Amino acid sequence: MTEGVHSSSEAALPERMQALVYDRSLDPWESSTGLRRLEVATPRLEPGVVPADRSAVIVRTLFAGFCGSDRGIWFRKAFRNMIGGSLDEDGKDQRVTGHEMLGEIVAVGDKSAAKYGYKPGDIVSTESHIICGSCYQCRAGDTHVCAEDRIIGISMDGCFADYMKLPAGALWPTDIDRIRPEVGAIQEPFGNAVHACTKVDLRGRTVAIFGTGTIGLFAVLIARGLGAGRIIGVEPNPRHAAMARRLGADEVIEPDLAGADPIEADSRVVAAVKKATGGVGADVALEMSGFNSAFNAAIGSTRRGGDVILFGIHDGQQVISSFGRLVMDGIALHSVVGRQVFETWMVTRSLLEDRSNRIQDLIWDVILDQGRETVVDMDSWEKERFEGCITNHPKVVLRFAGADVLG
Repeated sequence: MTEGVHSSSEAALPERMQALVYDRSLDPWESSTGLRRLEVATPRLEPGVVPADRSAVIVRTLFAGFCGSDRGIWFRKAFRNMIGGSLDEDGKDQRVTGHEMLGEIVAVGDKSAAKYGYKPGDIVSTESHIICGSCYQCRAGDTHVCAEDRIIGISMDGCFADYMKLPAGALWPTDIDRIRPEVGAIQEPFGNAVHACTKVDLRGRTVAIFGTGTIGLFAVLIARGLGAGRIIGVEPNPRHAAMARRLGADEVIEPDLAGADPIEADSRVVAAVKKATGGVGADVALEMSGFNSAFNAAIGSTRRGGDVILFGIHDGQQVISSFGRLVMDGIALHSVVGRQVFETWMVTRSLLEDRSNRIQDLIWDVILDQGRETVVDMDSWEKERFEGCITNHPKVVLRFAGADVLG
């Protein structure tokens, strides 16, 4: 056993492992898509060489969620500079991707054991933003906007692999007797929606959710679980609109995007939200799509004195076409990034472990469609088939061989 490491099986870890990798030497960003399943070196704790490894762990991946950010990498639409810059710093060409996971600890640095009590066999998820702990934001308690954070699977190697090395301080213990493992693997994106839905008090409020992709669908569940009085979805995709209804949206507006202005609000959407709220407008609008027109529709659909929560992001400039109304009607804008560490995770745990709200069951039954084409075995992973899965479903989870330990 390596000095400074507590391990049940580190000595038995394979030298090499399977991983989903972006390799810039094989796939130039401008002329490629997808990831490659490659054999790469298995990470190990080496506290004698890397002192920080005393506060790290090795986790065997059980399940890993495929995120919208991962889609951005897959289709080369996002994170080019972050990945390229971090690879330059690391002096290599391969980045193991993925940042949503559930895993089993197999090796623990001695400081990880002493400070956090972790031991081999513990089941954990992880915060994907690895904070510095020393910048102004971290010292002020705003760790979710750390100035020097690294993102798992983007600026450091991630969880689409049999094993990964993580700082113990980023881990989140997960009770798989209370949270099914496929859902436990996607607590991180669920937490994004929790953060958005806890920016303001939703109890008794009318909430309009613009965009019911994965995070928007989670927001429907969370808004209902937090006591929202009425939930209105705005979603042009008929399948996602139907999911939003099944998850508890009271009404879903399905705009026709043919010929829609990319910047200005769709007046028909604003009118429909106003009609659904007796002419007043929504108390709270959650903008989850990132499209400029949806942003302006969210503002236009919100009542005087209401709140607009911004989560969706999109490259390029965004134009506020109703700035005067935003100010004169006292509408507050709130931006959301990531999760508040670990306050958001605490709310996430509470919502998921409370089986009376059926949130966990609805995630499995509706969003994950009970695993049909949404839970994909890593051992049988094929690029073309997997691309079909991530294109056709709002959420896909990879199942690794290590999941066999769960029975």
